Amino acid sequence: MIHTVKKTALQFIAGIFLFSFVISSCKKDNGNNAITTNAAVKLDSMDIAYGTDPAQKMDIYLPQNRTDTNTKVFVMIHGGAWSAGDKTGFNANIPSVQAGLTNYAIININYRLAVPPATNLWPTQLNDINTAFDYIVNNANYYHYNATKIAVYGESAGAHLGMLKAYQYNFGGRIKAVVDVFGPTDMADLYNFQNGLNQQLFSSFMGGTPTTNPTAYTNASPLSYVNQFCPPTIIFHGTADNVVPYSQSVRLNSALEAAGVGHQYNEYPGEPHGQFSATNAIDAFNKGLAFTLFNLP
Repeated sequence: MIHTVKKTALQFIAGIFLFSFVISSCKKDNGNNAITTNAAVKLDSMDIAYGTDPAQKMDIYLPQNRTDTNTKVFVMIHGGAWSAGDKTGFNANIPSVQAGLTNYAIININYRLAVPPATNLWPTQLNDINTAFDYIVNNANYYHYNATKIAVYGESAGAHLGMLKAYQYNFGGRIKAVVDVFGPTDMADLYNFQNGLNQQLFSSFMGGTPTTNPTAYTNASPLSYVNQFCPPTIIFHGTADNVVPYSQSVRLNSALEAAGVGHQYNEYPGEPHGQFSATNAIDAFNKGLAFTLFNLP
């Protein structure tokens, strides 16, 4: 369990870490003479561009002694209602993730943020996630990891984007596991859960209401794409969530069960959106790592 905006309980696990950035040497690849990273060396690369917009950046953390075959990929997508948040919200938690996933490349993605009523409206964010994954796959040999073994972690809007990628655009079945932390699964229901100005902004973001533009809401809902081919998914949600109703995760759990998809559902009574207690955050963190390792051994 990792939180992006507020101080997270996972920080109780991580403590205080000092980051050391190692400059990797390069070598010639015998196959195509392309410059590649030195797989023997730990390498942290910040703000790698996967597109031309300044927001289209990712951080890539590579373990030492990685291989093109055995090193898996753990992709992290921040939340923030598609209009706020930043990958730096995960920075304090990266060392704990690296410690738990020792032979994984950790990739932390930014995407263009919506500014209703006119800028970066839906599906800009999903388009960016698809473009970022294209970069991850196309540069697997350069960074030395296995892009056919990917796990996706997301919180809130980030979990929504991760689920859509995994359920709708999982080309070649590369995504093997999804960690969904209180992510929206039904956008029409989420619209109806809002009121006043928030509902107006949500309507602008989505290009209409569920009544005036029902196709947009259906297409943007992970529940619309649940079938037997979806990757295994672990779900975390608090029952006191006043941002994304936990009933959305209950319905996702039921849909995955009906489709025969491997899944786990973890419900935390009385927990709000984005700030689990230390005990529950540790529980969610450990379960999320265990689920990832089980599905990407």
